[in-house]
Amino acid sequence: MSRTREERGEQETKAAAAKVKKTGKPAGGARGGITAPVTPSPELAEIVGADKLPRSEVVKKVWDYIKKNDLQNPKDKREILADDKLQKIFGGKKASMFEMNKHLAKHLTA
Repeated sequence: MSRTREERGEQETKAAAAKVKKTGKPAGGARGGITAPVTPSPELAEIVGADKLPRSEVVKKVWDYIKKNDLQNPKDKREILADDKLQKIFGGKKASMFEMNKHLAKHLTA
């Protein structure tokens, strides 16, 4: 007979608790890739702050900054028109939204 979702969840929770008790290490999720905390460069810190935060949060804060300061090209919303702070990051006056992550990667350290 198959188990219900609740039964399966309870068993997985018990197994995780037993593993924590046995190893003494906390049961944490994966913290790699886009969720791994990164440190922004001083130039990027002017926009997102100097604290370590996940790459996804960095991208979100940059987009918030772009929208708050109305830096998208009105004719082509995929193009970002850089102000003085973003020019330091993008290395030019404009960048496409697809290029943005490439530029941000140069200003993030694990």
